[in-house]
Amino acid sequence: MAGKKCLFVLIGILSMFTFSHIVMAVPSPPVMSVIVAETRVTITWSEVGGATGYFFSYAPSPYTGPGSIVTLHMGTANTFSATLSPGSAFLTAVQAQDSTGLSVFSNIEEVKIAEQGAQGYQVFGFNDLGMHCYDSDFSVFSILPLFNVLHAQVIRKGSSPQILGESVSVSYKAMADSTGSINITSAGKTNFWDYVLPLFGANLPVNEGLLGAKMPGAGNPAQPFHPKAELPSWFSAEGIPITAVDDSLKTNSYPLMMVQAASADTSETLSSLPVVVPASDEMACGACHNTGNEAASLPEVQWSDSTDLTVQYKENILILHDYRAGTDLVNSKPVLCASCHYSLALDLEQKGPVGPQLTNKNMSQATHGYHASRISTTPASGNICFYCHPGEKTKCARGAMETAGLDCMNCHGNMTAVGQADRQPWIDLPRCESCHTGDTLSNIGDQIIGRTTYTDSPSVATFIIATNKRFAEQTDTLYRNSTGHNGMACESCHGSPHAIWPTREANDNLAATTIQGHDGMIVECTACHGTGLSLNLDGPHGIHNVNSQAWVDGHEDFFEQNRQTCQACHGITGDGTMISKAAADRTFSVEDVGTVNIFKGTEVNCGFCHKNELAEGGGD
Repeated sequence: MAGKKCLFVLIGILSMFTFSHIVMAVPSPPVMSVIVAETRVTITWSEVGGATGYFFSYAPSPYTGPGSIVTLHMGTANTFSATLSPGSAFLTAVQAQDSTGLSVFSNIEEVKIAEQGAQGYQVFGFNDLGMHCYDSDFSVFSILPLFNVLHAQVIRKGSSPQILGESVSVSYKAMADSTGSINITSAGKTNFWDYVLPLFGANLPVNEGLLGAKMPGAGNPAQPFHPKAELPSWFSAEGIPITAVDDSLKTNSYPLMMVQAASADTSETLSSLPVVVPASDEMACGACHNTGNEAASLPEVQWSDSTDLTVQYKENILILHDYRAGTDLVNSKPVLCASCHYSLALDLEQKGPVGPQLTNKNMSQATHGYHASRISTTPASGNICFYCHPGEKTKCARGAMETAGLDCMNCHGNMTAVGQADRQPWIDLPRCESCHTGDTLSNIGDQIIGRTTYTDSPSVATFIIATNKRFAEQTDTLYRNSTGHNGMACESCHGSPHAIWPTREANDNLAATTIQGHDGMIVECTACHGTGLSLNLDGPHGIHNVNSQAWVDGHEDFFEQNRQTCQACHGITGDGTMISKAAADRTFSVEDVGTVNIFKGTEVNCGFCHKNELAEGGGD
């Protein structure tokens, strides 16, 4: 690794070269991140306050002297992309400029492109819930701490890919998005660490979470993932204490971390991926509980007079709780609500209810069940859940379901359903198979894909369990813990709950685009198999080779042997269905036809390329 040995030498030379006549170290230096996908390199850097432009410098690795340095003026852009030749290796750095001069250089990163034919790797990364909420203030009471979770899997590519374990290590560090937003530290953005000891019994330094996972902090050092015991092909980083405020103190609920896989033996980087670590503090009860509002207006009660509206509604909730239940919570601040009302989300050791939790309603029943009959007016969004959940601003449900016009109640039922005494919070959840009940030949209802997860009332919401398991999770396993296709996590290919690819958030879609070149669920076989995959029907959910000229040329035998296999997705008459849509623009060469172009979203049918035998003869 001669390039690595030249880094410190290069830093010194770059500091004197090219712009040595300008006063240095006036603006703060940016923080740079590098993502390599095959031969495509994307470099982003953080926004520097007051910067009027950025300079991007690169030199070959191993470093060959000052004359090899190339510097590009990037204007105010925060990203740079290029396609490089196999075997290329460069050292890169960025400077910020303002009216007084140039910053020192950012972190210097080495960019390496694998040699032609070299074994490739792909890291997959995902958040477990699609959104993690936390209290905006911890001085009065807490429902949820700073606690985010990332998972990852690493694939060695090939005709028979391997999911790797002990031979690799996985880490994360903060990454700037295309706007320059970066979130390296949580210091100064929350009072969580002021109250973490009385609330959670942990004496933690700033930037460290309840299970030891950390924000990178100064210098943005990489932080480790750890093998997940119950899911041996997964790596996990649990309890990352990230906030929804970036390092420029701007709200960003969808910050990026760069998830990176490296060889455990040599530490050489194998693959990297931008992954959203979603966070929101938009849990807000002030619409009802701020002083003078509906839930804080009883004349015989002394309501909070705090000028901080968040503290005010929180104090009012404790005052109301004391008034109705005879407790003395207002004099016991800060209060951890889950200490009396069991929450599986905070039972980190999985002990089950203890002490007062045994006789009190669980957290979900106490909140959803209590408020179900008390909230009737919908907020501006039309979604009643957004009074408390994020929310009117965050809009955490942002994926394919939201795009299709579904809302929280299409999947979960209403507050009465969620607050039922016999519903197990965090366990009794809607399932993929409740809407994706099968294929063209076998499904429940009058649509291949339903629009509600239940057939009874929204106030009961008994989830549908499909008999055709083509699109089902593993039995008795939630989507976020399920695997398919030879051990791949469902989330690795589809994205996180509430953020199923594609989403409306550009940062969410970066992972899929990096892996396969376009947004949406991972459908390109080459993402893991390369170009050497033989023709088969063994893909995820029983699909054939996707975007494959070889399949176009040679699938006739598969059709002749079992026409129903084709009908399952392409329709009884072969005219295409919603589950045969093209995930991206496609171009194929077809014998006796010539070039056939299929555009993204088109329901692929047999008549595109040749006579549609299914339309003429049905399934016979």
